[in-house]
Amino acid sequence: MASETGKISVLLLQARNTVDIEAQEQECFQERCRLDADQITSVNLARLDTLPDDSILDGFDAFFIGGAGEYSATKDYPWMPFALDLVRRAHDLSLPTFGSCWGHQLIARGLGGRVEHDPDKAELGCHHVYLTVAGQVDELFRNFPLSFLVNMGHHDRVTKLPKNGLELVNNQSQPNEAFRIIGKPMYGTQFHSELDHRREEERLHKYRSYYENEMGSDDVFQKIIDSLRETTEVDHLMYDFLCRFVSK
Repeated sequence: MASETGKISVLLLQARNTVDIEAQEQECFQERCRLDADQITSVNLARLDTLPDDSILDGFDAFFIGGAGEYSATKDYPWMPFALDLVRRAHDLSLPTFGSCWGHQLIARGLGGRVEHDPDKAELGCHHVYLTVAGQVDELFRNFPLSFLVNMGHHDRVTKLPKNGLELVNNQSQPNEAFRIIGKPMYGTQFHSELDHRREEERLHKYRSYYENEMGSDDVFQKIIDSLRETTEVDHLMYDFLCRFVSK
């Protein structure tokens, strides 16, 4: 349900050390969800002095999990048990939940799937992905074309879906580019559903040193930048998610 004001209220979970990208990510979620700034409350795991309990989800209409920059979903940081418990509580509450990139991986791990660090299959820039048979009839993806462009930036990936996980999107490089939990309003996309090509370029420049091995020389980096395109279908994915699963 929407809040008493009649406006959707969303909790955004982040794990960002980089202050300007922390703010940029919040703006990107606002843009793609078509929400006002006061409709999104952000909790940055990397900046918490004291962890809250999982009642932090109470009162929100939806739960979004963003990227993480310097943090890996495969590792056990002091706040990781809390983050995983939050995913499980959202699942048990059937709270509409959407994870993008690291958030996608966090959902998978929290519900019993497997995430692996695999820099050999890192994906950076703009790439084609493809609907699975399940994706073609999924209530969120069924109006997408069979192939569409997405923006990516990751070197961890989901190699095993959790129980009741259903693969919706894959590509020639790897499976599980998007999945949902059957019977729950819970989705994850390995691609950055919150980024258009301009915002993706900002991220790539900021995290260039983090992906140094994958980006390589200036020429390779420039080719990745030049590959960026408008990702028209994904522009409305998170907005569609809210329209479909959250009452206004």
